[in-house]
Amino acid sequence: MHLDELRTLLARHVRPDGRTAIDGVLISKVERTEPPSPSMSGTVLAVIAQGTKRLALGERVYEYRAGQYLVASVDLPVTGHFVEASPERPALGFGLTLEASAVAELLLQAAPGDVPRADGRAAPGIAVSDAPDELLDAVVRLLRLLDRPGDRAVLAPLVKREILWRLITGAQGGIVRQLGLADSNLSHVARAVRWIRDHYAEAFRVEDVARLSGMSVSSFHRNFQAVTAMTPIQFQKQIRLQEARLLLAVSGPSGPHDITGVGHRVGYDSPSQFSREYRRQFGVPPSQDAVRLRTPGPALP
Repeated sequence: MHLDELRTLLARHVRPDGRTAIDGVLISKVERTEPPSPSMSGTVLAVIAQGTKRLALGERVYEYRAGQYLVASVDLPVTGHFVEASPERPALGFGLTLEASAVAELLLQAAPGDVPRADGRAAPGIAVSDAPDELLDAVVRLLRLLDRPGDRAVLAPLVKREILWRLITGAQGGIVRQLGLADSNLSHVARAVRWIRDHYAEAFRVEDVARLSGMSVSSFHRNFQAVTAMTPIQFQKQIRLQEARLLLAVSGPSGPHDITGVGHRVGYDSPSQFSREYRRQFGVPPSQDAVRLRTPGPALP
């Protein structure tokens, strides 16, 4: 019942840019299966109403389908695509941005015993679960407000808080709760993730980033890999290659020096290493990919 109405609401209100009249609420509609593409996950709740999506983070692969949800508590470099989509039966999804401040506020307001205690271990930054009826019901009621602009300003924040509460107390509550705890292992890893993303072109020592995140080197290694499924150096490489592809898509090469320049801008001193790692990540060398990226046609991997 909930999924039927959820599909109807998503199909009615989808826009080309995916945004809606409710802040932080996104709708996706995909009408064909495309090769996997890289992106950043954001800190989000994603609910699938129709179709199946597959997401890769490092060596981990997540697949979720209609009636399931994914939560991402850290903005991570992922590669994903819908594996079941057609014009007759498009993939439909709901997204809600998760704000650390909103999680923290709910945790402060909760009565003792209402929220399970954390075990202190860093949880993966992404997880998938079946969506309980209470969560789907709240998502449907939030989307109904798109048809009721007079109620939206007052009721949308309340329903969003309910959705967040269902997440905090649900199967993946540990991941979401860490998002709002200033001194959680996740918050320390998130600090390191932000620093690496902001300084991805710079060489760094893991010891220095561990100190910046407020953790010992051994604890930092363990928790960083638990959350991101990558070492800090692997994470930096993922960011570098994604940024390089964006630069190539925007500018396009007019000669070999452009490829070398892009590699240098994202932190590679060796053009051959840049080309080798780019090809390993995207399946083609950067010069060939740059031409494909700027040629109109089907979406690329």
